[in-house]
Amino acid sequence: QVAVVIRARVVVEHAAREGARGAAVSADPIGDGVAAARAALPASFAAATIRVEAGPTTVRATVHQVVRTDVPLVGALVPDVEVEGVAVMQVEP
Repeated sequence: QVAVVIRARVVVEHAAREGARGAAVSADPIGDGVAAARAALPASFAAATIRVEAGPTTVRATVHQVVRTDVPLVGALVPDVEVEGVAVMQVEP
């Protein structure tokens, strides 16, 4: 189960970076940033929350996912884990 959580952390970090890259070079930073982040996520992350914020000089992409812990027998005792990836990039001229 630890490996599943670690993989999820890597996936959301990657998607956040892709979202920030897409937003940094776009005339529509929020729309394109969300689309780029969503495209970087596997289908199993369809429930991920993606937020892109665009300022005058930087963009910020945040991807949040709840990882369900499905541990046999003790699954009820192991809480779900929330992972989040954040990336900030400078807006390209």
